Amino acid sequence: MRRSFVFVLLLLLTSTTFGQGVKLTLPMRDGSLRFAVLGDTGTGSSSQVKVAQQLTKHRQLFPFEFVILLGDNLYGGENPSDFVRKFERPYKPLLDAGVKFYASLGNHDEPAQKFYKPFNMNGENYYTFRPKLGVRFFALDSNYLDPAQVQWLEKELAASGSDWKIAFFHHPPYSSGRHGSNLEIRQLLEPIFTKHGVTVVFTGHEHFYERIKPQKGVAYFVAGSSAKLRRGDIDPSNLTAKGYDQGLTFMLVEVAGDEMHFQTIGEKGETVDSGMIRRVELPSGRPAVTATSGTTPVTPAR
Repeated sequence: MRRSFVFVLLLLLTSTTFGQGVKLTLPMRDGSLRFAVLGDTGTGSSSQVKVAQQLTKHRQLFPFEFVILLGDNLYGGENPSDFVRKFERPYKPLLDAGVKFYASLGNHDEPAQKFYKPFNMNGENYYTFRPKLGVRFFALDSNYLDPAQVQWLEKELAASGSDWKIAFFHHPPYSSGRHGSNLEIRQLLEPIFTKHGVTVVFTGHEHFYERIKPQKGVAYFVAGSSAKLRRGDIDPSNLTAKGYDQGLTFMLVEVAGDEMHFQTIGEKGETVDSGMIRRVELPSGRPAVTATSGTTPVTPAR
């Protein structure tokens, strides 16, 4: 029997306050998978350092295991000193603590980054990893979605058997910003995502944060403001569930059973957005999404 899923998106209204004014809306359940999301980071600027400091501070309360990078990992030069200034130095406390970083390539990145060991790409432009039984990540190279990569993705998704299939890459299929939705990427990837039950997609490229209303059974996030920001760059559309272009951000995410909780945090430690995506297994039929924002039901675009 063919299986399909409903994903329910709920906004969380409760939070827990810890020392130094840090608030978490994440449940911190035993045995959950915890990770962080950064996009468009590689500037070496004071903005990158501010976000890195907040990320380090929050890990003391939310001990995430790894970080996914959504591309544009190094702007400008990529000499050994650039890797130090734009990656190793800002995230040194996390690297020293054994936190792994998994990178995808952006349009400002040289493909040779795939050989940089701390990015854990193992010499591949696109790759997959499973940090926990039932959860698998797929890092794509959205710069060059050639037939070989598309065929690889379909094969890997079909064989994964994971409940949570999470893709991350640079160029957003859905966006309400300056660059807008990348329709070519959407045309290539969305049918594969819906066919094989991809649950969540994280992208960067736009220098702001946007949570997209679920599209065809998939939850999309744009999170490209972890070191660069374009204020006032979001033109809210019928795609936008939540948009924030007034400050830098990063994301904390927790997968606990059939729930994925997320919290988006600003450079001063403020909560920008938080919520939960619930995975519900149904009998046969096409995937569907029910989304709520407060108490008002939202019908996603199809």
